[in-house]
Amino acid sequence: MLKKQYRLKNKSAFNATYKVKNSSHKGGVTLFAGLKKKDSDTITRVGFVVSKKTHKRATKRNRLKRLMRESYRQLLKENQTGLADNFISLIFVGNEHALDKDFLQMKSIIKKLLDGIKC
Repeated sequence: MLKKQYRLKNKSAFNATYKVKNSSHKGGVTLFAGLKKKDSDTITRVGFVVSKKTHKRATKRNRLKRLMRESYRQLLKENQTGLADNFISLIFVGNEHALDKDFLQMKSIIKKLLDGIKC
């Protein structure tokens, strides 16, 4: 489980991140990056979204969110988040192409997305 201090929670934070329009897509997962940090003391907050249009079953959607969350947590633990530490917030959005991925595939997709963030 991702620690509480790293979670993006309120709707206004999600909307502010989407408005920046800094995104990249790979393997059924889209990454939205928020504004750049002004000071390095703040923590990068992360949100995970899977819409109901992706799959009608909540268990499938929750599994995809768990895979993305755990992949990011592992990369954070290994200090392999790349340029992600330069941003205030990140949002990972999963779609139907990511439903059939296993943990190792998801971890490599998340790593490639984090390495390829536009500054």
